[in-house]
Amino acid sequence: MNNIVKMFLNLIVIGALSGIILSGVFGVADPMIKANKERELKEAIFVVLPGAKDFKVLEKTVGQEKLIVYKGIDENGAPVGVAFKADGGGFQGNIGLMVGLETNYLKLRAIEVLEQLETPGLGDRIREEAFKDQFKGLEVKPKVEYIKYRKPEKPNQIQAITGATISSDAVVKNINRAVEKVVANFPQEEMTRAEAAPQAAPKEAGNGK
Repeated sequence: MNNIVKMFLNLIVIGALSGIILSGVFGVADPMIKANKERELKEAIFVVLPGAKDFKVLEKTVGQEKLIVYKGIDENGAPVGVAFKADGGGFQGNIGLMVGLETNYLKLRAIEVLEQLETPGLGDRIREEAFKDQFKGLEVKPKVEYIKYRKPEKPNQIQAITGATISSDAVVKNINRAVEKVVANFPQEEMTRAEAAPQAAPKEAGNGK
């Protein structure tokens, strides 16, 4: 009986110590993970909005959902487009995108993949430049479409990745849903209004300039 009690107590102690260690590791790693995600998000904004030197964050709550868009501006404060996230399920898990849209809400500027767990060599090819480049200048009215086994025939079409139709379809659906929400809730006038020009980065001390 004593041996059983000792084993039980040892398990409790080991479990408690493991919990403390894991909690400590999480406490250190979590801020770093969040900081990396924030950095990746900001970098993606400038990828999908070429010419932007800064951006303004705009938020609106629609029902239970918070919508966030990033209004890109050039060095003079002129708007160059609007960026926003587009998330939704793919074949293996969530596909997270950053989408750039022109201020007239007619064409996409570019897309960037933030998150994906698609099948290596098939669905994960949504990260390839050849696939993403198809969305540059793509019309969003009517909605974006994909076609299979042949080149696009209309200005709102892209060619799906062979063997990865589900992943291609998920990207298209994510974009269409996100565009619809942005257009419905952020007036175009808000996106075309000029902003204050971004401040130049401070010069490094001791550079003599």
